[in-house]
Amino acid sequence: MDVSRRTAAVTGALFLLTEVAAIAGLALYGPALDGARYVVGPGADSRVLLGALSEMVLLLAVVGTGVALFPVIRRRHEALAVGYVCGRLLEAAVIAVGMVSVLAVVTLRQDLAAAGDARTTTAVQVAATGLAAVHDWTFLIGPNVVLGANTLVLAYAMHRSRLVPRPLTLLGLVGGGLICVSAVAVLFGLYPQVSAVGTAAALPVFAWEVTLAVRLLTRGFEPARPLPAIA
Repeated sequence: MDVSRRTAAVTGALFLLTEVAAIAGLALYGPALDGARYVVGPGADSRVLLGALSEMVLLLAVVGTGVALFPVIRRRHEALAVGYVCGRLLEAAVIAVGMVSVLAVVTLRQDLAAAGDARTTTAVQVAATGLAAVHDWTFLIGPNVVLGANTLVLAYAMHRSRLVPRPLTLLGLVGGGLICVSAVAVLFGLYPQVSAVGTAAALPVFAWEVTLAVRLLTRGFEPARPLPAIA
């Protein structure tokens, strides 16, 4: 397997890993997102911690896709390559803030259970609610706004350099733009992020990443060809 084919396979595997880890993380630590109720209940700390572990894997995979694609894109357009790596690092950082806020909710629940002081319950519930809100906002900014921008950068770079078939890059351009618009709509309260409309807006990006991953794993990058000039 040559270097280009190996890079494509690694990138495809990392993209699939991001999808699996993201879904697993949200499904596992979902109970902690209801902060006020979670801290006074029996809790499901092991489940939440396992979800956080899944998000740690997600962070590494997100950064890994940027690092793996950097030398490939740089040969075509260095500015886009740098922008994509920086964007993936920013996306991972925002996700990490949300993950830490969920872990802090777990700590509050454990401290409250150990203290057994009913007088502090209300204060702990307020703090847990705030931490859960931090996660909700990071979920909007990271896996929506920043992910959408990163998708646009990568899809545009691949569209211009023809690293993958253009119909696939068009899916990325549409998906990236759509999820950014949807995030703005959620920001201004037009509809909840976790809703039928929000899910529908996220589907094209999901389809782009999965299809791109399968393409890179099975076929690799398109053969090199003369590239058009980029202004």
